[in-house]
Amino acid sequence: MKLSNDAIAEFERNGILILPKLFSESEVDRLIDALQPLMREETPANIREKSSGEVRTAMGLHLRSEVYSRLVRHPRLIEPAAQILGGEPLYIQQVKVNIKPAFVGEAWQWHYDFATHSHEDGVPEPLALNLHIFLDEVTEFNGPLFFVPGSHRYGPAPATLDTVSTSYPLWVVDADTVGRLAKPRGMISATGPKGTVLIFGDLMVHASPPNLSPWDRRIFSLIVNPVSNRQTTFQRADYKHHRDFTPIKTLGDDSLSGAA
Repeated sequence: MKLSNDAIAEFERNGILILPKLFSESEVDRLIDALQPLMREETPANIREKSSGEVRTAMGLHLRSEVYSRLVRHPRLIEPAAQILGGEPLYIQQVKVNIKPAFVGEAWQWHYDFATHSHEDGVPEPLALNLHIFLDEVTEFNGPLFFVPGSHRYGPAPATLDTVSTSYPLWVVDADTVGRLAKPRGMISATGPKGTVLIFGDLMVHASPPNLSPWDRRIFSLIVNPVSNRQTTFQRADYKHHRDFTPIKTLGDDSLSGAA
């Protein structure tokens, strides 16, 4: 799959790209079916909410499921990423589903991913791409991601490590910085039907509010990074930043069909 010139220009301008219904409902249903038993596993890779104990993030999924092992090599994800990054060989940096259960899903603070990747993983440059698939319809009500468009063009913002607000330690951006970036540019809310793909870069300042609605919000996330830009320090567990730097080889477009 190739992105159009207009799509590439939009990504370069705003730092995010939303591609509605790139995966079919049947493909997404297969991903959801594979996710259910993984969320019931007692493993450190399933990180739970502070208040409810519900799974907040299920990580390392491609090592725990054949379906997700196929998904991280899917051409509808990897080919656009390689196109954006100029054809660089890419490795699988992180694989997860972020879950916001109805009524109890907690917020993700304002942050950008490169703050974690640089401080904790020693990644040299902000080149990694986050490739999302909406496993549920994402609306204004069930905890969508908010972005400051164009925030990637201003370099790494000051960030501090927050180990208190939620169960997941996060390098966060303070309110003054978010206000300075957002007030002249506004914000983008990434919404769309299930199967929508969202692509954004490592410097994009983003957050998501709690899910106070009666509808779940589950989003698959694959982070890919050029092999030439791989991590240089190894503080975090493998399920948070994978240490296999083998270049990704894509499968066929029908690779999810019949996957168990």
